[in-house]
Amino acid sequence: MTQVLVAGAGPVGLTMAAELARYGVAVRILDRNAARTDKSKALVVWPRTLELLDRAGCAGNFLGSGMRLNGARIVAGGRPLARIGFGEVASPFPHGLMIPQSETERLLEDHLAGLGVRVERETELAAFDADAKGVVATLRRPNGDEETLEVDWLIGCDGAHSTVRHALGLDFGGDTLMTDWILADVHLDGLGVPPDELAIYWHAEGILVLFPISSGRYRVIADAGVVQGDARRPDPALAEVQAVLDRRGPGGVAVRDPVWLSSFRINERKVKDYRAGRVFLAGDAAHVHSPAGGQGMNTGMQDAFNLAWKLALACHGTARAPVLLDSYSAERSAVGDEVLRDAGRMTEIAILRNPVLQALRNAAARVVLGLGPVRHGMAEALSELSVGYPQSPLNGPAARHPGPPAPGERMQPRAGEAPVGAGPRPLFALFGEDADGQGAALCARHAALLEPLVRPALPGGGIRLVRPDGYVAAVADAGDWPAVAGYLAGLA
Repeated sequence: MTQVLVAGAGPVGLTMAAELARYGVAVRILDRNAARTDKSKALVVWPRTLELLDRAGCAGNFLGSGMRLNGARIVAGGRPLARIGFGEVASPFPHGLMIPQSETERLLEDHLAGLGVRVERETELAAFDADAKGVVATLRRPNGDEETLEVDWLIGCDGAHSTVRHALGLDFGGDTLMTDWILADVHLDGLGVPPDELAIYWHAEGILVLFPISSGRYRVIADAGVVQGDARRPDPALAEVQAVLDRRGPGGVAVRDPVWLSSFRINERKVKDYRAGRVFLAGDAAHVHSPAGGQGMNTGMQDAFNLAWKLALACHGTARAPVLLDSYSAERSAVGDEVLRDAGRMTEIAILRNPVLQALRNAAARVVLGLGPVRHGMAEALSELSVGYPQSPLNGPAARHPGPPAPGERMQPRAGEAPVGAGPRPLFALFGEDADGQGAALCARHAALLEPLVRPALPGGGIRLVRPDGYVAAVADAGDWPAVAGYLAGLA
């Protein structure tokens, strides 16, 4: 019997289905489209997402198919203003990965197929009814045939125009920014920027951003001014892209061989709650925002990594505490608010039109971004390594003596050690000195929740209980195993 139905087979839905399948949950995934996207769309996979893909067992395939992004440069008024490097971020993956969304979807779909699950294409979720016991879904195929499917849980990963969200009647609150943008996936000749860095140009008439995709191929994004009326702006011609590059870029750059030319407007919208009983939302179905920072796809995929291990524990009956599933919305909605806020601020700063405000922005940025700690903080934020859950209802005891990381914070993967949550079951991990065997006894007593062996303590000492997604659940002083035992008992 199918336990979970995933609607939507973009990067978020594929990640969700793959994680559930990896953890032994009976899952089906459907998509109304006949094939994967052939567009570049979302381009960058950040270090935190790479860490989670590594835990899932497929980061190597991504690294072999993408191009490393080692930094970002900001140029204002034709003068270099700052460079933000990723080489010093505290991760096994100290770089972004530039990879077209079409390739991301291929890799995830292959990974999912290796777990025994295939996407049911040209199949739409026509309707569903959900109650306290489960969900009854109606699936429809192109010839009109319908199937009635009973599942325990439904997850809407079906994009900004989500059928699941509309059926739930959830408010997608927010705004559409009244600025037109152009997007061009093209080849550039004569660009003097290092090919492993993205380039941001703050110009008097607007912003220009160049994202490397592969050798000689770039994503060009530029704002095209305030919206004139409600009509959709026509897609740009190649000559218009060239003109924007000539005016705002470094000069001497020739554009050719367009792969994709489009125009768009930025929507900033989000649901308040990512869960409605036995139905969940993830990715663009729950939140959309400015592409500034390239956080959208990564945030959605991390929604999936967050929910999958919790839902797997619930499906297997290993953990029954209501707080486990309730924590998904509490944690990820807070992250969504932060991403929405930060991306909006970056966009507002980038599209300033007032010459006086532009001059103040440039002067302030030159001073602030000249500080090493500020640049490092920006790299950590862009990399999403700073994402955490300080207010999570899943956070347990927090002893003061061992020091960071505290409950809700990411635990940095350690070299030579398997990532937490990398096995076929969603298991917590214990870190600490177990001189008297109390930790081993706790592992045996909670074998369905804990790895069988206690891992070596962190440099600060003490005991840490780490969730299957690599975030700290609880911290106790050395020898205080009862504090951890009490936390685990609350999940059962």
